[in-house]
Amino acid sequence: MKALDLVRHAAARIGGETPRLDAELIVAHAMGISREALLLGNLEAAADVAEPFIARRAAGEPVAYILGRQEFWSLDLEVAPGILIPRADTETLIVAAQRLFPAGRRLAILDLGTGSGALALAALSEWTGATALATDVSDTALAVAARNAARLGFAPRCRFLKADWAQGVEGRFTLILSNPPYIGEQEALGAGVREYEPHGALFAGRDGLDAYRRIVAALPALLEAEGAAILEIGWTQAEAVLALGRTHGLAGAVERDLADRDRAIIFRHADAAF
Repeated sequence: MKALDLVRHAAARIGGETPRLDAELIVAHAMGISREALLLGNLEAAADVAEPFIARRAAGEPVAYILGRQEFWSLDLEVAPGILIPRADTETLIVAAQRLFPAGRRLAILDLGTGSGALALAALSEWTGATALATDVSDTALAVAARNAARLGFAPRCRFLKADWAQGVEGRFTLILSNPPYIGEQEALGAGVREYEPHGALFAGRDGLDAYRRIVAALPALLEAEGAAILEIGWTQAEAVLALGRTHGLAGAVERDLADRDRAIIFRHADAAF
């Protein structure tokens, strides 16, 4: 069968929001070639080789888990079941950090709940003199993040620590990044998210704020005098998270994403300039 015919058949089975793109990525993966090579070549494909991958996607499994990788901030990251799939919206945190800190600054970075290592490694790619400490409570996440750091050449500048958020973390940091769970336990989610992605990286109590209560309380002791913490939020949570910061003597500002939705909160010490 021609590869592009197989793509068309696969897209019809997959459905969802991006069936053609998903089918192209999966068939290319099954053939061991790039998506670009698939689209440019008049290639033959073995349907039986691609079938297990197509069936997984048709059942709702995220493409990133099928491929074992996801792009974030132009970095090709390994991902695996048990680890949150990095989203493009989370890149908002790196954009905000770029505005706050010049490229040549030697930052001490802390990534709380690193998952695949996406935020820490994206930051290290932009601040070449920076070092990072990345924490996670999951052994699976720490192993994958460490492999990503090694493969991308960041291992000498990135340390990993098994920790429940900031518990046991010592020292102060210029830039603290985190994409904590922020979904309420009863909130609706897109297809395949609740069924496949780790609940510990998605849900944070009834109101979705449990992780913020712990992280924000730790920030005053972890932030350098002119440092900043940038935390991803759900788009309706800005006021609640800002209020938590005020409780702990922090000044906060809202960062919006490309869709003009509230996406992150920047926290600094009350006497630091934004």
